[in-house]
Amino acid sequence: MASTQARRGQDIGIDLGTANTLVYLRGKGIVLNEPSVVAMDKRTGEVLSVGAEAKRTLGRTPGDIVAGRPLQDGVIADFEGTRHLLRHLLAKVTGKPGRFFGPKPRVVVCVPSGITGVERRAVIEAVSSAGARSVHLIEEPMAAAIGAGLPVQEPTGSMVVDIGGGTTEVAVLSMGGIVAAQSLRCAGDRLDAAIIRQVKKDHGLLIGERTAEEIKLVIGSADPDAFEPEEPTEVEVRGRDAVQGLPRTAVVTAEQVRAALDEPVDEIVAAVKLTLDEVPPELSGDVMGQGITLTGGGALLRGLSRRLSRETGLPVRVAENPLDCVAVGSGQCVEEVEALRRVFSVSA
Repeated sequence: MASTQARRGQDIGIDLGTANTLVYLRGKGIVLNEPSVVAMDKRTGEVLSVGAEAKRTLGRTPGDIVAGRPLQDGVIADFEGTRHLLRHLLAKVTGKPGRFFGPKPRVVVCVPSGITGVERRAVIEAVSSAGARSVHLIEEPMAAAIGAGLPVQEPTGSMVVDIGGGTTEVAVLSMGGIVAAQSLRCAGDRLDAAIIRQVKKDHGLLIGERTAEEIKLVIGSADPDAFEPEEPTEVEVRGRDAVQGLPRTAVVTAEQVRAALDEPVDEIVAAVKLTLDEVPPELSGDVMGQGITLTGGGALLRGLSRRLSRETGLPVRVAENPLDCVAVGSGQCVEEVEALRRVFSVSA
């Protein structure tokens, strides 16, 4: 019995995200949250750093070293990079670098609802090659809803909008299944890219992804009335002059950032409306009563809940700890694998 408990105690839930990967260890909760970044030597293929250490090198590597995200738009773009990322993170969780899991773990992995069969197989293969005994896939909106505490197994409609780094997942769920959903490859990364373009357009200044993300966090918004009186509405940024190529600073305003974010935010709002349009009338009544729950890092964008509520006419709330909801949902599936088996989309 003791050995069985030890084996089950290492079962793992993974939120394999474009921007960050979170790992949930059975019985312990979320034990790891690291950027989904790998730095490799282009000549030898050797992995030099992974996670937070690799993220610090983004945009700062010499020509023979490449640092990047092996996942793009929520799916595997670089299989070897993803395998190295998983192998590193899982070894870090178990404290066994260089070898894996005495007894191999059962792993639950979250994937976007719109990925193809080929992409699903790539995820299963990557996780299996990193040391898993068995792999179960759960769609991200389902995991997010479970992690946010929504009654997904009951015969009532629950709506979740999960805005991650690579994808936005919009879904209405009932009785352990997805009734209507949209998977949109427009999320945090698109918001950052829009800010990069706007700063270049308005100031002739070239900035990187990290700077754009910082701008978004400090003065980004989806609604003109989103700021509290004491909050800053402009920020000084450093970059490279697009014409002269020299370092320069510029002051970027909240209004400029909001203009940049309008288009991607409109896409997210449109996906929410389209999903609502596909919901059966009985469940529509449930959604009207319960409202929409926002999860993921994008849920923290100022004024987004207010704008969604205004556009849809429904109450909108941000989940408690929105960044952790998908990982917590995958962890709940690990803790209660038999009770929640119906929510898995694929098992291998």
